Amino acid sequence: MGLGIMPSVTAGMKSSNAIKPIVGSWFEFQHHSLAEGKYWNATLASFTASQWEHKIKEIAQSGIRYLVLLNTAIRDKTFYPSKFIPGHQLACEDPLEVVLSAADKYGVKFFVSNGFYGEWTRPAFLMQDKEIEKIRLRAMNEIAEKYGHHKSFYGWYYPNETGIQGHYDDFFIRYVNHSTAEATKLTPKAKTLIAPYGTRNVKADDNYLRQLEQLDVDFIAYQDEIGVEKTKVEESAGFFESLYKLHKKAAKSKIWADVEVFQFEGQVYQSALLPAPAERVIRQLEAVSPFVEKIFIYQYTGLINAPGSKAYAGHPDSTKLYQALKKNRFLK
Repeated sequence: MGLGIMPSVTAGMKSSNAIKPIVGSWFEFQHHSLAEGKYWNATLASFTASQWEHKIKEIAQSGIRYLVLLNTAIRDKTFYPSKFIPGHQLACEDPLEVVLSAADKYGVKFFVSNGFYGEWTRPAFLMQDKEIEKIRLRAMNEIAEKYGHHKSFYGWYYPNETGIQGHYDDFFIRYVNHSTAEATKLTPKAKTLIAPYGTRNVKADDNYLRQLEQLDVDFIAYQDEIGVEKTKVEESAGFFESLYKLHKKAAKSKIWADVEVFQFEGQVYQSALLPAPAERVIRQLEAVSPFVEKIFIYQYTGLINAPGSKAYAGHPDSTKLYQALKKNRFLK
């Protein structure tokens, strides 16, 4: 395909076989940003239980083994039947039950979100407000009670993020650790995941190292920030190499990558998400591969579809991206 593998990224990388495959993806019932979800939100809202099961089967057949549910609620409504919060009006009454049951069947592991309870555009507020915290913890308890029996309920994902400005905010560390304390109480075997942005801003010093040691989380999947146009592909490897060295010293959380496989139709954050060109995505995978244990993408939902999918949702170019990644063995 003439994908232009970059020899400067990693010495001795002679073929695409040296690049790690995509093993995880973010997943959603509705995209939080209405502008960004232009090409799939309405379609997902109309999905039947059968279509949700087909989508999980399709994703499993692509070789993806982990899914990260972005949110269990948005705009003050849940994506599951709750006793204390109203639900979204979707064609499928309980999509969370359907996808977890399908994941049980097809061997997919889910990280289930503990957000967004409250206004998602105000993450710092959500992490610090005591009333929101009560709602979040109550929701975690409800979700664990209703869905914790699923073997696919692998872990929890904490979606409220603040950008790293050299170091993590102290309130972010408290939010993560408090969430993990509750998760451990409710689901003792569950793993935990965060996906920070501000990757390029990390200050590789003793303070950041101490923060890594303080964070009570199993996996940190750093956003490569290519899709949001904060970082260029040729810069990415350097940032992830620095993070790899920090994580090796801290010897606590494992380092994963959150590779952005999208581009914006117009203005960044103000327009629809489109599938990125496959050539760019493969260069992104190459850049981070030497420095991370696993590669996740943001995201399969809406941006990647198998040809002939019975649960198609997204832009027409999503099939092209699937085919290119499969041809190069980054998907099965």
